Amino acid sequence: MISVALVEPEIPPNTGNIARLCAATNVPLHIVGVTGFRMDDRAVRRAGLDYWPEVQLTRHKDLESLYRHLPQARFVYLTTKADRFYTDWTFQADDCLVFGRETRGLPEELLRANWSNCLKIPMPNPRVRSLNLATAVGIVLFEALRQLGNR
Repeated sequence: MISVALVEPEIPPNTGNIARLCAATNVPLHIVGVTGFRMDDRAVRRAGLDYWPEVQLTRHKDLESLYRHLPQARFVYLTTKADRFYTDWTFQADDCLVFGRETRGLPEELLRANWSNCLKIPMPNPRVRSLNLATAVGIVLFEALRQLGNR
């Protein structure tokens, strides 16, 4: 099953919105590392509203823990630095979509080590640095689900 991983998310409403998206699509959500907030923060809960019981949430100390938890997964890393667009990728059912912090993205060394699995969302305006994290997750997740026939 496709899944979403957030590495050290910093903004509670983004994580809440992503959790709600994952609940609505029956997609497991993995939170990796230390968050910039407490997971019981009101802002996270408010964004997820009453959907929190529907979220398949797993916390991981680090990426190695995530990798061990999903041994069959193909990890796909989303970054503004990639050469390949997410629309040029053929998603597989066991893919894990990995997103970085809102302010810094994923670590450069992680991207370099996995460059063939790095994707980006096209952004025609070069003066805009990046999309909101929750928006980016929604765009890529729904493309993956569309390709996999999950409607």
